Amino acid sequence: MKFYEEPIEFEKQAGLGSPVWAGRAAGGSELWNFATAAFRNGGRIAALWGSDERLRSGGFRLHCVFGIDNGHAQVSLDLPAADPVYPDLSGIFPTANRMQRAARDMVGIAHNGPDQRPWLRHGGWPADWYPLRHDAKHEAGVGVGFPNLPSDYEFVKVGGDGAHEIPVGPIHAGIIEPGHFRFSVVGEKVLRLEQRLGYQHKGVEKLMMGMDVAAASRVVGRVSGDSTCAYAWAYASAIEAACGIAPPPRALGLRAIMLERERVANHLGDLGALGNDAALAFGLTQFMRLKEDWLRLNARLFGHRFMMDRIVPGGVNVDLDGAACDAIVEQCYALTPEVNALRKIYVEHAGLMDRFLTTGIISADLARELSLTGMAARATGLLLDARAYRQGYTPPPPYAALGVRPYIDERGDVAARAALRFGEILESLRLIRELAVTLPTGGTRVEVVPTPGAGGLGVVEAWRGEVLVGVQLDERGKLARVHPHDPSWQAWPAVEHAVLNDIVPDFPLINKSFNLSYSGADL
Repeated sequence: MKFYEEPIEFEKQAGLGSPVWAGRAAGGSELWNFATAAFRNGGRIAALWGSDERLRSGGFRLHCVFGIDNGHAQVSLDLPAADPVYPDLSGIFPTANRMQRAARDMVGIAHNGPDQRPWLRHGGWPADWYPLRHDAKHEAGVGVGFPNLPSDYEFVKVGGDGAHEIPVGPIHAGIIEPGHFRFSVVGEKVLRLEQRLGYQHKGVEKLMMGMDVAAASRVVGRVSGDSTCAYAWAYASAIEAACGIAPPPRALGLRAIMLERERVANHLGDLGALGNDAALAFGLTQFMRLKEDWLRLNARLFGHRFMMDRIVPGGVNVDLDGAACDAIVEQCYALTPEVNALRKIYVEHAGLMDRFLTTGIISADLARELSLTGMAARATGLLLDARAYRQGYTPPPPYAALGVRPYIDERGDVAARAALRFGEILESLRLIRELAVTLPTGGTRVEVVPTPGAGGLGVVEAWRGEVLVGVQLDERGKLARVHPHDPSWQAWPAVEHAVLNDIVPDFPLINKSFNLSYSGADL
């Protein structure tokens, strides 16, 4: 791919993660041209955020990360303090819209497009107060909050004979996270769905400003609890790249075992929930049994059911002996026939397939337009997996030596996303077995000495897709800015498209087939 060689100068980031190139755009038009070229060459927008650089450079900075054929390109654009405005990228990458609106809510940098509605701000703070500015103080003094005032939101209206709206949420009939879904329907046929998220905003990015590297690792690992290993690894990779260090090979192997166990646990749970949503309670009970056994072994070997706080900058803080590796291999062999048996039941169950097939379709073209990654993209036939080789791209260790075989399904419907989960479980079981029997000897952690003023980017293929974490250290070696990015940012808009022309009762099934994170995008 030639476009990233002109006119922006890129440098390859140090570290052992997914290949990352970093560069600086001279102006808004240069950023726009790069984004346009990236899109035309099959690239995608991976993340977008802002930072307050007034203490260092006198202004603000926009950070954009683009997925390209051989890795990721991070392009930064300096903006003036007085009028920090940049070109609207949503005309090129539609999913940039929400990221741009969040950057305005949090930092006060604005795009020049028409959609200036708030995204994360729900009346919890004034429109002219920006939490991630270094001088942001509460109105009545530090530590005293603003009144939480009601705020209107301009949903897009759908008119016509027989059209009406069904508002759902943000409080749901269960224990899932809050989110508002505004359906425009005729009868039960969905004409349009518009989401209003941000109810899970908890100030994660603000909390990490000024933190030391080690303390922030615990916070990042809790951005989205079902992806704690992925976030911890992405953050650790970003810190390691910034500080120019490499974790030991044994630590990388242990990280991969934990990441793949996290992938298997989530796919097991989702397959059970998908069966339950289609009235196959048998599927729920069987997959929950398997998931519970899986999590119990996590607790026994790693000291935590979800393996929180085990991946840290510089390596890991847990190790496995020979008996533990044997237990992991034995469990993988035992789980494989059970998953295969349940897959056969699902595929041959006429009622289940009637609900799954042709429901919630996303095409490959739409997946490209929305910059989808991970499971949602692979269910449309796109080969996007940071663990696997593709033309011009070499995966980071230890995956480079494993020969990951991504599961692909071109149908793009609920059935494809279910089939993908079965395929990915079986592949992850193979990878875990190989990792456990080939675990390198040696240390599991090296010392991390923060490099003042340095920055880094970490990318990990989580079970949903790319989890990305960008970090910037200040002159003291503390964290000036951390941005964790969940693949749900790109996938939530896909749900709005997937329900079109289906009926309202299919929405829970379609939504569960993606199983996206609210808190990962609401931050």
